[in-house]
Amino acid sequence: GALLRYHQEADRAHVTTLVIADSETAGGLKHAMDAGVESFSVPLPKELKGDERRRAHEEQIIRIIESKDIELIVLSGYMRILTSFFVSRWKGRLVNIHPSLLPDFPGAHAQRDALEARVRVSGCTVHFVDEGVDSGPIIEQREVPVLESDTIDTLRDRIKQAEHDLYPKVLDDISSGRVLL
Repeated sequence: GALLRYHQEADRAHVTTLVIADSETAGGLKHAMDAGVESFSVPLPKELKGDERRRAHEEQIIRIIESKDIELIVLSGYMRILTSFFVSRWKGRLVNIHPSLLPDFPGAHAQRDALEARVRVSGCTVHFVDEGVDSGPIIEQREVPVLESDTIDTLRDRIKQAEHDLYPKVLDDISSGRVLL
């Protein structure tokens, strides 16, 4: 939603042309529809298991992406770890945002981990995706203070605000050539 809203505020260097979600109920699909952006729901195939299931799912996504003129894949709210099969095909054109100052606190529980570590500063990181978990080359980071009174939810909300500012800026930087893929 935030990336699509960004386009409506002013001229931008990047344009969202396609939204893909793995659930028919994903909020991004409604935001895409409201913004007039083509979207697809690609659920994991129920009849398959394990690696075969993930591969079939990613192959469906690849077919959709390759049928369009897509220059950059932007992960936003996508909580699946992509296989090396997918990542290698799009390496250097696949970016993600993570709610911590990587390399600190990778994975799904970044805010909890930051609070448990009692750090005074956390934030968000836009990075290229590689075959690891939140381990790709860092493009840019934004710091967010961690307050004594913070809970996982309050820290998450403040970091999300920073993400909404940072991610579209970095995507514009990539699209205008200020960040090289």
